[in-house]
Amino acid sequence: MAAPNGACVRSRAQIGLDAPLIRVEAHIQNVGLPAFTLVGLPEVAVKEAKDRVRSAMTTSGFDFPSGRITVNLAPADQQKGGSRFDLAMATAILVASGQLPPERLEQLEMIGELGLFGDLRRSPGALCAATAAARARRTLVLPSSDMAQLEHFAPSNVLACSHLNEVCEFLRYGRVPATRRRASPTLEPPQSRQPALSDVVGQESAKRALRIAAAGGHHLLMVGPPGSGKTMLASRLPGLLGRLDRRRALEVAQIYSIGDNQPPPPGERPFRAPHHSASAAALVGGGSVPKPGEITLAHNGVLFLDELPEFKRSVLDNLREPMESRSISLARAAARAVYPARFQLIAAMNPCPAGLVCRPDKCRCAPHQKQAYQSRLSGPLLDRIDLHVAVPALATDVMLNASAPDAGTLSAQDDVQLCENARQRAFQRQGMVNAELSGEQAQTACQLSPHGRDVLTKAIATFDLSMRSVHKILRISRTIADMQSCEKVADEHLLEALSYRSLDWQSS
Repeated sequence: MAAPNGACVRSRAQIGLDAPLIRVEAHIQNVGLPAFTLVGLPEVAVKEAKDRVRSAMTTSGFDFPSGRITVNLAPADQQKGGSRFDLAMATAILVASGQLPPERLEQLEMIGELGLFGDLRRSPGALCAATAAARARRTLVLPSSDMAQLEHFAPSNVLACSHLNEVCEFLRYGRVPATRRRASPTLEPPQSRQPALSDVVGQESAKRALRIAAAGGHHLLMVGPPGSGKTMLASRLPGLLGRLDRRRALEVAQIYSIGDNQPPPPGERPFRAPHHSASAAALVGGGSVPKPGEITLAHNGVLFLDELPEFKRSVLDNLREPMESRSISLARAAARAVYPARFQLIAAMNPCPAGLVCRPDKCRCAPHQKQAYQSRLSGPLLDRIDLHVAVPALATDVMLNASAPDAGTLSAQDDVQLCENARQRAFQRQGMVNAELSGEQAQTACQLSPHGRDVLTKAIATFDLSMRSVHKILRISRTIADMQSCEKVADEHLLEALSYRSLDWQSS
């Protein structure tokens, strides 16, 4: 788009996972002293673009206009950040000064940082911008270095360039750079083998709880001494969850394209394991311009918190709302961003602070020490974790026969198929996994027998269960029934679900 002594180039900002349209307008007046004015709420990195654009244009063989240049980033009331508008600014000035033709601008959008010698550099969130441009039926011009994150998901409307001159050659003559690539039509299966649950020796009750967690999307807390296999068990959960479909894999890729984090292989579930020294901003996201945290990087995957009581209580309590809403809203003075956070929490902790020497038969911790250690976790947070399972130390004979698998151990393929079948039953019945059922839906999907209702009533009265705990017990019961291909929830399903709320009994 062009006007006398002016031009407009479309670009894309980055707010959360959204890439709103930005119109980069350039106007040149050949009167008065030379000046370069940038308006439209630009942040510091955007303001510095004036020097980058000037040097890139001159070193690429173009004339920098000597008049009064005004560049407006519209809409003017929206904060603009980053260096992603450099290429659009340079192109708008070149068209406004008559050095490039305007005809092809109507079907183009541009993002990319300019180096002082005209080279194009990476722009965070390129996949989000490419997806938004595809919806608008326009071609996105972006740096070639961004093609790695777009390799499996980018639509065919992507034009990758490595230098400002390549963009100019396309605008003048329609020459497509050799670096242009189209999307891969399918996600290639991963080359690496996912660790299997059958590799874990012993811990059959913990394995059972992990299968239930995978089948129903439930959060899980494992309590046991060091070396009992909690971390090994947690690392097996992504393999039980199955591969992501294209839509969910695209969501994960968009999240990782915003920052500098290495994404998981296409189609694989994210597995995030932050250290217990992580801050609240690192865990849930934050910053003056809100960036995704670990709970968003674990979206559609697993968030593993080892040594759970060692996290600051104030940091852990930030998880309470995202665990229910499955999203996080980060509000700052400059911007507000909403990130998805549909993660599955797997947490691990020791039963007491003694560590390695602590065993049920020879624990050196006094009762008040155990209580103080476990009280580092807030009740509301524990109430939101569906499954509580003990992971005791392995017996000597089990450790000595570690190479011999148990007779009843399921194969890796059987484990995955069991969990997948249960999830499919849930989706066919209600369109979601059981962990996402509302309280009313859980009561409808889990019709108990009269004896089962009596058992649950006594449990509520004896252990003072909250309504949230009751609904979680019903959801777990429904998952156990689905794993056994049962239409109705039987009493044994309810009793097993009650056994996975052990911390409720201890706190009563």
